[in-house]
Amino acid sequence: MKICRFNGGRLGLVRQDRVIDITPVLGLIPAQHYPLPQKDLLIEALPQLRAAMEAEAEKGVSHAFADVRFESPVANPGKIIGAPINYKAHVEESKADAGIGHGRTITSIGDWGMFLKAGSSLIGCSEEIVLRFPDRRNDHEVELGVVIGKQGNQIKAADAMSHVAGYCVTLDMTLRGPEFQCFRKSIDSYSVAGPWLVTADEVPNPDKLDLWLSVNGESRQKSNTSYLVYDIARLIEFTSAFYTLMPGDIIMSGTPEGVGPVKPGDLIEAGVESIGQFSIRVAAHYA
Repeated sequence: MKICRFNGGRLGLVRQDRVIDITPVLGLIPAQHYPLPQKDLLIEALPQLRAAMEAEAEKGVSHAFADVRFESPVANPGKIIGAPINYKAHVEESKADAGIGHGRTITSIGDWGMFLKAGSSLIGCSEEIVLRFPDRRNDHEVELGVVIGKQGNQIKAADAMSHVAGYCVTLDMTLRGPEFQCFRKSIDSYSVAGPWLVTADEVPNPDKLDLWLSVNGESRQKSNTSYLVYDIARLIEFTSAFYTLMPGDIIMSGTPEGVGPVKPGDLIEAGVESIGQFSIRVAAHYA
C-alpha cells in the first residue's frame, strides 16, 4: 500500500499513476485532547485503518500526479533521526574531503551516535528547498527513510522490523560547517520526505535497495542499502537504546558516497528502488 498526503493535508492512496482521495478515513482516528501525544496518530492507526482505506479508494476522487502537490507522508513525526557516516564509501569520502569533515576526525557511526533534526525542517517533495548562508556549502544527501509504526524502547535487532510502518525517500540536506549536526541540518526545508509512504509489507528486504540522486540531470549518488554500515534492524536497535521510538518517527538511514553542493535553481531528482522517486527544486534565491 502506498499512502500519501497531498493538496493541503488530504489523504491519498496511490495506485499506478493516480492518487485516490481517501480523506474521510481520517475521521476514524480517535479524537485526542491537549496535551497531544508525541507521535503521528495516522501512522499509529494504520493497521486498523487499512481495510477502510481500501474501501474508501473504491469511491474516492482520483487525481493525476500532475494535479497533486505531495506533502510529507508523515504529518507529525515526534522525531526525525539521522544516521551519520553509515555507508562505507561515504566514510572514506568524508575523510578525504575537508569540506565534508570540516576538521572532524571521521571514525564510525558507533562512535558518533545518531542525531536529531527539528520537525520544523520537514517538507514534502512538491515544496522547494530554500538554502541559507550563500558563503557556505549546502549539500544533498539521499537516504532511505524508515517510518516507525509501533512504540518501542531498547528494541532488539531480531524484533526491530516489527516496529516499522513503512518507507519513503528522504533528503538530509546539509549545511557544512563547524556546528553540531543537529543544528546545521535542522534549517527550514532541509528535511525532505516523499513522495509517499510504502508500507513495510511491500518491501521484504530494505537492506537490498538501489538508491540514487541527480542534480540538473547529472548523476551524483548511486548505491545500494546493502552497503550500510548499520543495517535497518541494527539502526533501530542502536537508536532505541537511547530513545523511545514512537509511531511516525522517521529514521534517515544514512547517505552513500557522492554528496555534493547544490545552488539556487537546481533540480534534484532522487529515488529508492521499490519505494519511489521525486523531483524537487532548490528555490531561486537564498532565504
